[in-house]
Amino acid sequence: MTEPTTTGRRAEQGVAVRLTDLRRTYAGVNALDAFSLDLAPGEFVALLGPSGCGKTTALRCLAGLEDPDSGTVTVGGRDVTGIPTSKRDMGMVFQAYSLFPHMTARQNVEFGLQLRRQPAERRRRRAEEMIELVGLSPHIDKYAHQMSGGQQQRVALARALAIEPQVLLLDEPLSALDAKVRVQLRDEIRRIQLDVGTTTLFVTHDQEEALAVADRVGVMRSGHLQQIAPPQELYSAPVNDFVADFVGVTNRLRGAVSDGSAQVLGGAVALLPGSATSGEVVVLVRPEHVTVQPAPDGGGNAAVVSASFLGAHGRVIAAADTGDQVTVQVAASAVGGFPPGTRVVLTPTGEPALAVSAD
Repeated sequence: MTEPTTTGRRAEQGVAVRLTDLRRTYAGVNALDAFSLDLAPGEFVALLGPSGCGKTTALRCLAGLEDPDSGTVTVGGRDVTGIPTSKRDMGMVFQAYSLFPHMTARQNVEFGLQLRRQPAERRRRRAEEMIELVGLSPHIDKYAHQMSGGQQQRVALARALAIEPQVLLLDEPLSALDAKVRVQLRDEIRRIQLDVGTTTLFVTHDQEEALAVADRVGVMRSGHLQQIAPPQELYSAPVNDFVADFVGVTNRLRGAVSDGSAQVLGGAVALLPGSATSGEVVVLVRPEHVTVQPAPDGGGNAAVVSASFLGAHGRVIAAADTGDQVTVQVAASAVGGFPPGTRVVLTPTGEPALAVSAD
């Protein structure tokens, strides 16, 4: 497991979190199975995985909304496993905005401070600071129905941060928003988290969100943490085929391993640690790690199935003569050069890849 690391101001402001050997069972199904996770002070960790993998259960156990069957939850060196949610000093933002409809943005942000019996002037000043932090000062006196979904979620974030929580918990807070607003708000959440320095656990099923904002990303499956690592490491060096398939697009290409490398598409691919070391294998190759060129005289080793323009880049899907379907990332300007049926040469770039047994 990659160790948590933070630097400077974030480490000074944040608090360490440790989930140790958590187990949680529902109707005989293990939602969490000996699940352990450490967050360094000020670190932003994302949990990623398919529905039912246990990521939200882990967050709810940390929040105190669920009691684990066994295991411990430690925050700042203090065991909080049996302590109720109201005494855990955590800010929470969920998929549903959950704003009080009869309150303005200011009043919603002040609510938690009011429960903590903060003086009126302190509440007013803190609410204004938080509303400014999320970029909603012009909307401070609006009600929920007068704001867009993205604006409401910003208010929910400001409300969670206003109480200066030790830990910020984000449970798929962007999934109800449209694509453009999601990107804007995810970047805003990261900016604010870096500025404030609160230790943060973010649960999502969206790999792009997780890779874009987190210091480390943990991929879960059936209650287990498969791998946790910085985004670039997770993408470029997956520890197993589940992680490789779940994070990003992956080609599964048949080949053979010999002399420490895999032979695939007529080229050699270096092997990542944990790869099969001999025999017939399936090599997990990213689309950007394969090149495609029109074949002279109708030769080559594949035929184009389709070519798509995706804005910043293009995608060519080809049927290899081996029977494999191969996705290749190309420059957007190159898409028009690969009409369906075109014979092409597919070549691996040689970037290290994971090879798993073909059995």
